[in-house]
Amino acid sequence: MILVTGANGQVGSELRFLASQFPDFQFLFVGSQELDIANESAIQNIFEQHNFEYCVNCAAYTAVDKAEEDENKARLVNATAVDYLAKACKKHYTQLIHISTDYVYHSETINRPYREDDATNPQGVYAATKLEGDLTATQTLDNAIVLRTSWVYSSFGNNFVKTMIHLGRKLDNLRVIYDQIGTPTYARDLAFAILKIIEKIDKKEVENYGGIYHFSNEGVTSWYDFALAIFEIKHIDIEVAPIETKDYPTPAKRPHFSLMNKSKVCSTFDLTIPHWRTALINCLTLLD
Repeated sequence: MILVTGANGQVGSELRFLASQFPDFQFLFVGSQELDIANESAIQNIFEQHNFEYCVNCAAYTAVDKAEEDENKARLVNATAVDYLAKACKKHYTQLIHISTDYVYHSETINRPYREDDATNPQGVYAATKLEGDLTATQTLDNAIVLRTSWVYSSFGNNFVKTMIHLGRKLDNLRVIYDQIGTPTYARDLAFAILKIIEKIDKKEVENYGGIYHFSNEGVTSWYDFALAIFEIKHIDIEVAPIETKDYPTPAKRPHFSLMNKSKVCSTFDLTIPHWRTALINCLTLLD
C-alpha cells in the first residue's frame, strides 16, 4: 500500500488522479484533516494500522513569504514532520519518497544546471526548513528518495498558471519578472514519475537508488516567458512588460537561477521527461 500525505495539494491531487492507471497498487490518500503529520503519535498510529510499503510525502508549508514570520509552523511541517515520517518508515521498512524544492540552491556563481551534489545555500525560512527536511530524510533512511522540483503548477489548486489566466482576462497589462531563470513543473508529470519510480523499485529493477534527485520538466525559461507562453496558448490578449526582481520586492529571497540537471533521475529510473511547453499545453487543455 502507498501512503500519500498532503493529498489535497497539487502533486497529491495528481497522484490521486493517476492512481487508477496503476491498478497493482493500493493507495491511502490523507490530507491535514485525516492526518496531522506534525503529530508523532498520529503518524505512529497510522503506520501501525496499515502495512505501508511506500510513503510519498507531498505535504509542505509552501507560503514562501509568510514563512518569514511563521518560522515555527514552517519548520514543524517542512522538517519536524519529515523526521517523524522518516522514523516511522524506518521502523516499518517503508520506502520514503519526499518532495523538496529548488529553493535550497542559491549560488551567485553557478551558471549551469545544478547537480544533486552541488552545495546548498538556502535563503529564507522556507528554503532552510525544506533543506532540514531533506537532510533528516536522507540521514534517517539510506534508501530515502528526495525529489527536488521547481515552479510547480497543475489544474488543481492555486498556482502561477491559474493566476496568469485570471489576471490576463481581467487586466490590460501586466508586469512579470524576467531575471529569475528555471523550469516549470507540471505536477501531473511529477506524479507520474513518482509512480514509475515506485513501479521500478517494486519490480526490483533498480538498486542502490537512495538519495537526492532533481525533477522538473525539460527546457529553460523565465517567469516572463512562461507567462507569455500561457497567454499565447490560451489566446489571451494582454500587454506584458518584463521587470527585474528588484522591482518586485518580497519578504523572502527567490533564486535568480535554479535550473536543475535531471540526468540522474532519468538514468536511474529510465524516465523520459516532457519539455515544459508540451507539459503546459497538456495542462491548459484542462483549464477554461
